[in-house]
Amino acid sequence: MYRAVFAIILIVLLPVSIYPQTFTASVNNTTVGIDDRFELSFTYSGDDINQLKNFRPPDFNDFIILSGPNYSTSMQIINGAVSASQTQTYIIKAKSIGKFTIESASIEHSGNVYRTNPLVLTVIKGTTTKSQSETADVNIKEIAENIFVKATADKNRVYKGEQVIVTFKLYIRLSFTNINYSKVSQQEGFWTEQIETDPKGEPSVEMVDGKKFQVYTLNRIAVFPSRTGELYVTPNEFKIPVIIQRKKRGGNSLFDDFFNDPFFNRNESYEFTTKSNKVVINALPLPENNVPSSFNGVVGDYSITSELSKSGTKANEPITLKLRISGTGNISLINIPELKLSPGFETYEPKSSDDINRNSRISGVKTVDYLIIPRTTGKKEIPPLEFSYFSPEKRSYVTLRTPAYTINVEEGESNGKYYSGKEEIRILSDDIRYIKTSGDDIQIHSEILIYKPGFWIAAILPVFLFIGAVWWRKKNDRLYANVDLLRYQKAEKVARTRFRNAKRYLEKEEQVLFYSEIAQALFGYLEDKFHIPKAEFSLERAAAEMNERNINEEIVLKMKDCAGKCEFYRFAPHKNGTEEMNKMYLTMTEVIVGIEKSLLGGKNGK
Repeated sequence: MYRAVFAIILIVLLPVSIYPQTFTASVNNTTVGIDDRFELSFTYSGDDINQLKNFRPPDFNDFIILSGPNYSTSMQIINGAVSASQTQTYIIKAKSIGKFTIESASIEHSGNVYRTNPLVLTVIKGTTTKSQSETADVNIKEIAENIFVKATADKNRVYKGEQVIVTFKLYIRLSFTNINYSKVSQQEGFWTEQIETDPKGEPSVEMVDGKKFQVYTLNRIAVFPSRTGELYVTPNEFKIPVIIQRKKRGGNSLFDDFFNDPFFNRNESYEFTTKSNKVVINALPLPENNVPSSFNGVVGDYSITSELSKSGTKANEPITLKLRISGTGNISLINIPELKLSPGFETYEPKSSDDINRNSRISGVKTVDYLIIPRTTGKKEIPPLEFSYFSPEKRSYVTLRTPAYTINVEEGESNGKYYSGKEEIRILSDDIRYIKTSGDDIQIHSEILIYKPGFWIAAILPVFLFIGAVWWRKKNDRLYANVDLLRYQKAEKVARTRFRNAKRYLEKEEQVLFYSEIAQALFGYLEDKFHIPKAEFSLERAAAEMNERNINEEIVLKMKDCAGKCEFYRFAPHKNGTEEMNKMYLTMTEVIVGIEKSLLGGKNGK
């Protein structure tokens, strides 16, 4: 009985432990030539990779980074169990001959920090590169002729912001097992969205150069050009475990023919790596003529509907205007249309949500709720909402409008009163109140002014104000004579001003301007606070200055992480833009407040 219970528990818990969380570092060869380029990879594997953050690579002081980090994610399904991994890859080259240690990299997942083991690398004179056919007892050329991945785009000439579907297909004439396929996360010059794809679906058959290939759709992505010109979809890498017959190597034995018989050959799995071709897409600029004032860069095909919660209400009672924008295109980048209300209404920040369909193309619905509170009575009109987009099919701009709504606002329970913040406002029935025309009730007071405290306050206060002004002027003169001290003392004030600018961009959901402004706030603050000339500024220099002043290591790491994310999101905007910008704003505030507290506590920076 106990064995049966133990077996049941083991079966229940087994799937949990099939794929432990691991973070490993690897190189394709631990001995390389001084003339060789080699690949260094950091791979996190586990059941879930959505919570990964704060990847920190080691220092590459002894190496030259030729490319990277190049991000890729992959998913593998074996017997119904799903595992996923994310890999950061660098192509690097050694600076000199010798033995070097690549220190640990780290990454965070669900509050836990994972670190790789250090790698020892030996660099020798010359080159150690060999062809694949020399390193394995398989016929690489023959495999390559019978398996390849082809990437195609449904259109190669589009407008900026127009949706393009890129499909990665596997052409194969060999037997294979489970496919380890990569999902493209970001493409330079594009906003990228993943299309739902089943790589284990039924294959089709195509003839290529007279050969019959089985064709599997491995991956599909939607890309939206974020700039004009000739753009390239980065080749995607796939690892295909093919089934091959490994024959007896070499030898001229009399038994060779016997043992090379197919009956005695071993069927083995060989992981063949192949890359897709590069796809070229020409992105055309949008027309500059007849651009509607409500156009914000949206491209596609859309429709709008609106609905008012009720046509009549009472003063100070809220109503809701619901707007739905549906269609095909980049739903995530649609800006919320501005609702322009006449006086007598109060409104709040609208709430929006996206319902995105990723079945064949990116489409869906953006829903926006506007909360409106009428403050005065009478018949009121809610003006139309306006939304514009560019239609690639029509090659013109299209403006859509909701109908105007008329509501009847009756007097509420406030009896002519309403509140704006903490101040009570009373609506008067007369435009101008009665003006007094006589002074019969005015009395003359005959008290001696010199005996009143107010007289002495008015007489002495200007003297103290004058002395204070002179002291302040001298202090400023000394401060402006010392440029470094001036920059040090004004660093926080300048940063605060830039933070206010960044906050405005956050509210407008302008990601590029937000990250640019908040990055300048951080860099300018560090330059002024630690007396670093602008021409000599670097994150490493700033981190060194912070370490010298015993600033908490966690603050230093947060500073580096914020700076890296700012640079990344400036060129590859995040799909959860508002949420990520809010996180960045709060984290950056914590960094600067933490530095200020550390400097004040240690009396540094003078």
